[in-house]
Amino acid sequence: MFEDFDTRVIPGEGAEIFCRIGGEGPPLLLLHGYPETGAMWAPIAGRLAERFSLVVPDLRGYGRSSVPKNDPDNRAYSKRQMGRDMAAVMTLLGHERFAVAGHDRGARVAYRMGFDMPERLTKLAVLDIVPVAEVWEAMDAAEAMAIYHWPFLAQPHPLPETLIGADPAYYLRHTLASWAGSRSLNAFAPEALAEYAEHFSKPEHVHGACNDYRAGATIDWRLDREDRKAGRKIAVPMLALWGAGGIPGKGENPLEIWRRWADEVSGGPIEAGHFLVEEAPDATLAAMLAFFG
Repeated sequence: MFEDFDTRVIPGEGAEIFCRIGGEGPPLLLLHGYPETGAMWAPIAGRLAERFSLVVPDLRGYGRSSVPKNDPDNRAYSKRQMGRDMAAVMTLLGHERFAVAGHDRGARVAYRMGFDMPERLTKLAVLDIVPVAEVWEAMDAAEAMAIYHWPFLAQPHPLPETLIGADPAYYLRHTLASWAGSRSLNAFAPEALAEYAEHFSKPEHVHGACNDYRAGATIDWRLDREDRKAGRKIAVPMLALWGAGGIPGKGENPLEIWRRWADEVSGGPIEAGHFLVEEAPDATLAAMLAFFG
C-alpha cells in the first residue's frame, strides 16, 4: 500500500501523529474513521497523488499515532483537539491552507475544523456522516439498534475496553462486515485488514477509540449545540457523500441536514455501504476529483 509515499511521525498538539505523505499539487488532508487507520485511503491514494500533495495521518489514539491520556471532560479526544493535531501537522509540513476529506470519525474532525478554523481550509468533504448533534437527537429505538456502538463505546472505562478485549479480532471483523454493503469483508484489501487487526488488537488503541466515542457523547455534542445556538455555520465549500446502503442514507436526506449546518453543500449518494472508499473507490474518487479538482 502507498507505494512511493514517505512516512513520518510529526508532533501534533499533544500527540505524535503518524503520517503517510506523497504526491504533488495542492495539499489535501485525508482523515480515516473507526475502526480503521489511514490505510483505508489506499484504494484511491495513488490516483489522488497524481493531482494533490497528500497527507494521510492516523488520528490520535489510532494506528501508529500516540494515545494521549484522557481527561474527565474528554477534551483530549474531542474532534476540536484532533483538529488541532491536524492543523499542527499541516503547519509543520508548510501547508497554511489546505483541503480536507474525512470518513466517519475523521469526517467529524474535518467538519469541526470547518467551524473552528475556516481560515485554514479551502474545501471540506465528509463521507457517510451527519453532524454529531443530529445523530444523538434523532436517536430512536431503530437508530439505537443500528448504531449501538455509539452509546456502548462511550460507556465509562473499563467496560467497553474489557468486553472488546475478550476477542478484539472478532469485534473488528464483525464491525467491518456489518457496516459494509455486502455484509462481508470482501471489499477490504488483505493488507489493510492486517493493519487494522494489528492495531485494534492493542489494548491502548481500543482505549483510544473508546475515548473518541466518549468525546462524541459529551464535548463534541456540546460544541455542535453551541455552534447551532449561536447561529454559526460552516462557510467553507463542502461536499457530502454517503453510502446508499449506509445508515445516514436511510434517514432524512443528508444534504438537507448539512444545509442546516453549512452555507454551501453539494454531493449525493454512492452505491456502497459505510466504507465508500473501499467499497466504491472509482465512484468516490470521481466525486472527490470533481469537487477538489
